Amino acid sequence: MVKKNIWTRNLKVRLCGETIFNLFYWMYFPFIAIYFSQSLGLALAGALMMVPPILSLITGLIGGSFADRFGRKSVMLWGVGIQFTMFILFATSSIIWLDYFAFLGITIGKGLYKPASDAMVADTVSAEYRKEVFATFLTGSNLGAVIGPILGAWLFFDYRDLLLWSCAIVLMIFFLFIYFWFEETLTWTSNEGLFSPIKQLKDYIIILKDNKFSYYLLAGIFSVIAIMQLDLYLSVYIYDYVPNQSIVSFINFELSSKDVLGYMLGLNGILFVVFVLPITKWLKGWSDKHVFILSCLLAGFGMFAVGFTTNIWILLFLTIIFTFGEIVRAPVLYNFVSEYAPENARGQYMAASNMQFTIGRLLAPFTVILAALFGPLIIFSIILLCAFISLVFYIKLY
Repeated sequence: MVKKNIWTRNLKVRLCGETIFNLFYWMYFPFIAIYFSQSLGLALAGALMMVPPILSLITGLIGGSFADRFGRKSVMLWGVGIQFTMFILFATSSIIWLDYFAFLGITIGKGLYKPASDAMVADTVSAEYRKEVFATFLTGSNLGAVIGPILGAWLFFDYRDLLLWSCAIVLMIFFLFIYFWFEETLTWTSNEGLFSPIKQLKDYIIILKDNKFSYYLLAGIFSVIAIMQLDLYLSVYIYDYVPNQSIVSFINFELSSKDVLGYMLGLNGILFVVFVLPITKWLKGWSDKHVFILSCLLAGFGMFAVGFTTNIWILLFLTIIFTFGEIVRAPVLYNFVSEYAPENARGQYMAASNMQFTIGRLLAPFTVILAALFGPLIIFSIILLCAFISLVFYIKLY
């Protein structure tokens, strides 16, 4: 178990605040595209929903630079402050375009907050316990991802304003805790003059030119492409190819393909919440290299094997396999950056690391596009190939 003295006041407040807010976040986020499509139409809403990931990438890079320059606490305050202001705007607005502006503002706030938040963990936790602390935060985050959509399916459509006001109040309380309780963890002072976007861009170019870090990013991008397929091509495959079937042959109760998909998604979320911390502790003695390799093999072969079956029990077993591939990888990602990044650039390296998720999510839907041209085995082979490319880059990384 993580030693109690490792959990500083900053970390305890962050864990409670972020866990509660993530629960509310997942009550509205999965349904936001439906909300905009009802008013603006599917085509326009789809185009508009492509903006937030790009905006999140840009503001994340800015947030990383600010965190290294102005301190973790001040950037986290700005991030939370922008979010609760935008939630108030969203809750009081009756104009759809103002709602969209508020949603973009929430995205900006989250983008600013995350690199500073991750850098604060690297500042305060020793390398020995860092993986476990990151795993604990991931547990809290994914707890919201499991429970939030269940509650949100009811609250978002029937009590949306109440839900948005609740998000604003939670963030306002979190803002006050950060302001009055947090201690700044940035231990060095910048001697630079006025903030220069050109200089910060040059700093990120230097980071991306670092061969070792670029291998890490490329490995992460291909790994994200493979892992993201649970919500993308895997869903298409289950819906199109998995027939109605009974869980047990002697019980006359059939599950549709949508039911099977629901069971797989639910199992994925529950496994992540329950096992990310125990598995992180179990693999504590493993090197990051071996954990990354294990992740690629489990995720790649787990996904690939799905293409050979339509049986619900085998599909659930394979869900366990590829979910464990995701679980073992998650805490190690942040630990690698914490150890690799120089102390005076942790925020920027954390922000640059998050590019793998944005780019991976942008590329991952191509499997669905290719599905119109090729059969399942070819698509699952492409997913396996992505996992192997990721494995090669992780090997080159070390």
